[in-house]
Amino acid sequence: MSDQTIATKKEITFSFPDGSTRTYPSGITGVEIAESISGRLAREALSITVDNTVFDLHRPLTTGGKITINMWDDEDGKMAFWHSSAHILAEAVEALYPGVKLGIGPPIEQGFYYDIDFGDTHVSSDDLPKIEAKMVELARQKNQFERFEISKEEAISHYREKNDPYKLDLLEGLEDGTISFYKQGNFTDLCRGPHIPDTGRIKAIKLLNTAGAYWRGDNASKQLTRIYGISFPKKSMLDAFLHQLEEARKRDHKKLGPQLGIYMIDRMVGSGLPMWLPKGTTLRRTLEAFLRDEQIRRGYDEVITPHIGNLELYRTSGHYPYYKDSQFAPMQIDDEGYLLKPMNCPHHHRIYDNEMRSYRDLPVRLAEFGTVYRYEQTGELNGLSRVRGFTQDDAHIYCTNDQLKQEIKHCIELTQFVFSTFDMPVDIRLSFRDANDEKYGGERKLWDRAQQEIREAADEMDLVYKIADGEASFYGPKIDFIIHDALGRKWQLGTVQVDYVMPERFDLTYVGSDNQKHRPVIIHRAPFGSMERFTSILIEHFAGNFPLWLSPQQAVIIPVSEQFNELAESYRSQLQEIGIRVKADLRGEQIGAKIRNAETNKIPYMLIVGEKEKENQSVSVRKHKKGDIGSFNFSEFLSIIKKEVDEKVLPDQDPAPQA
Repeated sequence: MSDQTIATKKEITFSFPDGSTRTYPSGITGVEIAESISGRLAREALSITVDNTVFDLHRPLTTGGKITINMWDDEDGKMAFWHSSAHILAEAVEALYPGVKLGIGPPIEQGFYYDIDFGDTHVSSDDLPKIEAKMVELARQKNQFERFEISKEEAISHYREKNDPYKLDLLEGLEDGTISFYKQGNFTDLCRGPHIPDTGRIKAIKLLNTAGAYWRGDNASKQLTRIYGISFPKKSMLDAFLHQLEEARKRDHKKLGPQLGIYMIDRMVGSGLPMWLPKGTTLRRTLEAFLRDEQIRRGYDEVITPHIGNLELYRTSGHYPYYKDSQFAPMQIDDEGYLLKPMNCPHHHRIYDNEMRSYRDLPVRLAEFGTVYRYEQTGELNGLSRVRGFTQDDAHIYCTNDQLKQEIKHCIELTQFVFSTFDMPVDIRLSFRDANDEKYGGERKLWDRAQQEIREAADEMDLVYKIADGEASFYGPKIDFIIHDALGRKWQLGTVQVDYVMPERFDLTYVGSDNQKHRPVIIHRAPFGSMERFTSILIEHFAGNFPLWLSPQQAVIIPVSEQFNELAESYRSQLQEIGIRVKADLRGEQIGAKIRNAETNKIPYMLIVGEKEKENQSVSVRKHKKGDIGSFNFSEFLSIIKKEVDEKVLPDQDPAPQA
């Protein structure tokens, strides 16, 4: 490009994450920007993000803005990488199984999948190594991902010729105009992108499993074969991932939960309807008490609402029919429709409206551990993490506009406090609306105000966050908290949502200092999100080795023979008096068998008592996974264990007490 050409072009300016700015000629590509910074950056870059829109590195840019050059460690970089890997999967399948029909192939949180109609050919996990090998072969060809556009009419004609019903179905939902495609090698796919520069960036591939998936999620449609996979720019990364996958299997809550007596799912009761067993109930009640006590300190009032509600309640809120497909069918009772409660919010709004409110009463903070019911397809159910009946740690705060920002901050502080207690690092996402006005309720100016308040609160608290346009709820923007577990996996849990819509729909008011009626603002807040899902994550996070304060059974007393049963019962009674969950194992088993049983059940403390302990009023202590840690005066041990519970010490913070 000559200096004269550059001079005649419009210039555009980009601001980089470090605060610096650079000006380039309009039409410059992401890879050229990367090259202007360093050759290594250009070689390792995967995509670019400009003002929250992700582009291929070879797309010409005509407008400036905030720019990030995405590497592997960036989420947008991974998404482009895995999206491109999905296209290679489709290319490999087409080469091996001519005549297949392709559905969709998106990136997901970890990896990618492609939905494929194999016709009469049965493809299972046994076929994955063959497909995987073909993918590796294609990746090594280092074919570029080339974007091109054609008219919608040409696109429809192309897929009619291929007799591809799924792509034609996708095209029907697209606006008239040009349609983007991507080509690599001999493979072309309908796609809006973005993609990485070439297939050669993909060095390691593993296809993980197959599953059935109805087209468009509609069980009235044909079931396709979904192939899941993952890929990396280095083989060492794949090796680490497979090791992590094996560790995750060992921690799987669907295996550990029933083994440890946390929960059960019974076919006679119903799929997706977990029942909490005694130990699981203790665990859940401990979690609830932890949050309940904290909420009381922070000025919340607790309420209880019914498990069903009149259909008009949910029509007023918009949950019906907005979430109709994910709700159980309405029931007719006395010529009225009723619905299993899909949300707690509408009930709380009616409680707020039960009495006249003054500005002096606000904020009103209503909290409930409320059980709700959602219809999930059978194939989507997954232990405790995806169920049809679950309990939310819901709260709704009704406040004035002037109080809003401070209340948002209080909610953020509470959520951060909760997750820090479990040593779970948190990513924060501000989920805002996109340009599609049809799917959102309320006035745009109120949305803009709410989004501004959320952003200002986050900035004033010096939070590191990412903005996700289009991820807002239908009634308002929100703050999403994505936690990292012990294996580095991410889970979207707590939310803080600002809502100007429901006060309008339910005609909620308060009397202001001017003696006039005003609308409150509502904050929806749930740190745990769902007690079921959070428990599933806790089981896997700790591998069932819960911290002492949370463990369903905190100690077991093991007498070395029957003659010390009375001492064991005495110690048990004293431990129970200070609130320790303890049992005495008085079975006629060998002491070794009792210790093994306690280890298998992951009981934090095993207290051995015999002749020496009786004489000295002491106890010999074994700690789960650490073995014998010595002998303690029993009164001293009472203080040690009580302190560990009260301070909510975590396993990795837990130096064994010294005898």
